[in-house]
Amino acid sequence: MSQSARKPVAVVTGASAGIGAVYAERLAARGYDLVLVARRAERLESLSRNLAAAHGTKVEVVEADLTKDTELRRVENILKGNPAITLLVNNAGTSTLAPVAITSQEDAAAMVALNVTALTRLTQAILPAFLARNEGAIINVASVLSFHSLPISAIYSGTKGYVMNFSRGLQRELAGTNVRVQVVMPASTATELWDLSGVPLATLDQSTVMSTENLVDAALSGFDKGEAVTLPSVGDARLWDQFDEARATLFAASQTGQPAARYRAA
Repeated sequence: MSQSARKPVAVVTGASAGIGAVYAERLAARGYDLVLVARRAERLESLSRNLAAAHGTKVEVVEADLTKDTELRRVENILKGNPAITLLVNNAGTSTLAPVAITSQEDAAAMVALNVTALTRLTQAILPAFLARNEGAIINVASVLSFHSLPISAIYSGTKGYVMNFSRGLQRELAGTNVRVQVVMPASTATELWDLSGVPLATLDQSTVMSTENLVDAALSGFDKGEAVTLPSVGDARLWDQFDEARATLFAASQTGQPAARYRAA
């Protein structure tokens, strides 16, 4: 089979459960072959069999802990070596929800390594090929805690704030090309991450919790519409526009080169 006749390939990180597994299913249904990355190989193998049976999808299973440099480097090399990859879904993430003073250094380091470092390096690994072909897309899964912080989310919100700003800056870099970046900002979503974070899913107001299926379907609808930023649970899209405009206005107001009048001696 010639390269031009091959199915496009999507890479999904954190694909063994939750949002990543739903992305895998939805993308398989759209005609993608897949590279699925996660720590739990047995879950990936099961998902792979199901997708092959349902959609005829060819799936490459990659067991990897992206917080470990050697395993992250192995995934980077997969991205660099497969010219059929047209989509990268940076979904893998971790969360410990607790005050900073009682969050272990190991948990804090894991959030930075997975939510920030792995996402950045995998983006850098695939971007040169996308730019060379002038085609490709990256979906970065952030959070509504990218622009808000709770007393228990300082570190997590910090990492997701990075994802938002990294994605927005990259979008501006890629303006004028056919390489796209979408940043998705879920609110509370029914995934295992809650129980692992220290805040059980069962303790949340269930009326505020979206299913993973609805989350991914909304995110992909936003992707199809060409959205740069998708907030699946926000009904009034003008709220993001107002927020983003306020950020730009504040930045512009900072470019004076002088202390503000309230900080000058009388």
